[in-house]
Amino acid sequence: MKTLFTTAAFAACFALPSAKAQTVNGIRLSEIKTDVIELRAVESTFADKTWIALEYGQKPYDTGDLYIKDDDGKKLAFNSAIDAVNKMKSYGYELFQVYSSRNAKDDSKANYVLKRKIDSQ
Repeated sequence: MKTLFTTAAFAACFALPSAKAQTVNGIRLSEIKTDVIELRAVESTFADKTWIALEYGQKPYDTGDLYIKDDDGKKLAFNSAIDAVNKMKSYGYELFQVYSSRNAKDDSKANYVLKRKIDSQ
């Protein structure tokens, strides 16, 4: 048992430096305590990447401040908007509503509204 614990501790020490924390507008996702957030997928024009714009009531200085980024300030790519919705589950949010909005090109985009889960204890 001690060997298992020691091995797990060493593995955690080596894994933690490579772990990246997700941030939006310089705030870690784990520190966002609002009851409602909104996600919107933004797809790259030239690459096969999907970035997520997350709004929680912050006042961004630039639209780039809305993207989920890593510790180095680089936008994190997700597989899809649903991938991000599933990721936000680990931060205590659940899907509340999906609605569509149109941009100038008459393209319809899905917006995902998530609310903080209420613990029933």
